[in-house]
Amino acid sequence: MNNHLPLVSIISPTYNHEKFIADCIESVLAQTYSNWEMIIIDDGSNDRTFGVATEYAKKDSRIKPFTQNNIGIFRLGESYNFALSQCQGKYIAILECDDVWLPEKLAIQVEVLEQHPECVLSWGKAYLASIDLSYNYFLAPKNSDDQHLFYNNPPGVFLKKFIYHTLIPALTIVVRREALLEIGGFIQGFNLPLVDIPTTLELLMKGEFAYVDQPLGSWRIYPNQVTKTYTGQMTTSYYALIQSVMERFPALFESHGLTKKEIDVHFRNRLVISYSRSGRYKLIRKDFTGARKDYIHSITHYGWTQPVWKLRSLVGLFFSLFKMDIEWLAKIIGNASYK
Repeated sequence: MNNHLPLVSIISPTYNHEKFIADCIESVLAQTYSNWEMIIIDDGSNDRTFGVATEYAKKDSRIKPFTQNNIGIFRLGESYNFALSQCQGKYIAILECDDVWLPEKLAIQVEVLEQHPECVLSWGKAYLASIDLSYNYFLAPKNSDDQHLFYNNPPGVFLKKFIYHTLIPALTIVVRREALLEIGGFIQGFNLPLVDIPTTLELLMKGEFAYVDQPLGSWRIYPNQVTKTYTGQMTTSYYALIQSVMERFPALFESHGLTKKEIDVHFRNRLVISYSRSGRYKLIRKDFTGARKDYIHSITHYGWTQPVWKLRSLVGLFFSLFKMDIEWLAKIIGNASYK
């Protein structure tokens, strides 16, 4: 074991991930970088999630599972910060238990952070993969002409790109523990069912990022995951978060040409898309009433923005009224099917 290298503490929250957690843990065990500890926080699963984690912990003392009464994803920050209180590492990595890493992931990011002490955080690309990891929809983030902004050099320069595209896959994040503690630990709030976006946004103001321009892991995409269950609500909450940050850092926003009017327009467009996508995910889950509600919301709100997406919502509404599956149509027109 390479104990002479910095300890990495991996925070892995989980809930009812019995089908996935073994893949997740195995991807950590397969890391070429071995000086890590894995803090697993089970939020009162009612399947064998905690049992599987405990079985692995008996075989490898670096795996440290905890369980608690279920508090839900809207108190996820509490779970993360409890895990942080148990961490001993110089670096804190995030890996939720339905995702997996590639073997060189930690080695690459520890090396880059050790070489660049000015960086508070490292992140990189991830595959968006099918539920069984057999198919990769695409690699995110996509290459772009302004990719130099991904390094957040100087601190804050990544702000506009981050707000408009929310590019950072959570499973790729590795943070300096001292930087995380300086901002008070993981941040949630604004009725968001996640911690990575508000926490990363705060760190964006504090220091540079060590971006890794290669895939580091796979993010499972499936209809029942949090980002697919609360799609519209998450965009509404993210909008509120950005408005709050703008009030705190008006000069920074002004320096990027980010006005309240421009942000309002951006989020009106984004909300049309989010509620349309939310309708699709609910249709896949056969929540036809919920799908109709989201499709109607997408069609009737936010003015005449995004007419193509409003048309998609209209088609989805038709399918929801007749309780039909829309995924065959998605395949025909070239969109990824999430079934």
